[in-house]
Amino acid sequence: QVQLQESGPGLVKPSQTLSLTCIVFGDSITTKNYYWNWIRQPPGKGLEWMGSIGYDGSTYDNPSLKSHTSISRDTSKNQFSLQLRSVTPEDTAVYYCASSYTALGPGDADFGSWGQGALVTVSS
Repeated sequence: QVQLQESGPGLVKPSQTLSLTCIVFGDSITTKNYYWNWIRQPPGKGLEWMGSIGYDGSTYDNPSLKSHTSISRDTSKNQFSLQLRSVTPEDTAVYYCASSYTALGPGDADFGSWGQGALVTVSS
């Protein structure tokens, strides 16, 4: 079973770009049929699937966030990343990375392994 670990800033100012990275241990991110997801949970709210990148580099977006997010990968480092542009205080959340064996979408919850989560606060 793979292990995932998020890293990123704890505090971001409004209008800036939030960048998070998830490093994967235990298997290659290019292994067939793996998908690598970003999910967040704002304080007091439920989980929100943000998007994913597949083993073949294909990306999948949440339509409600598509204009603000980018997901990429660095296969040499076995990691994938999330960029969230023009953040506002409403983007304050715990951000998780997680694996799955299918390409998921908004509302799906069939995740495999999860990272421990990274709290990001958007505040001036």
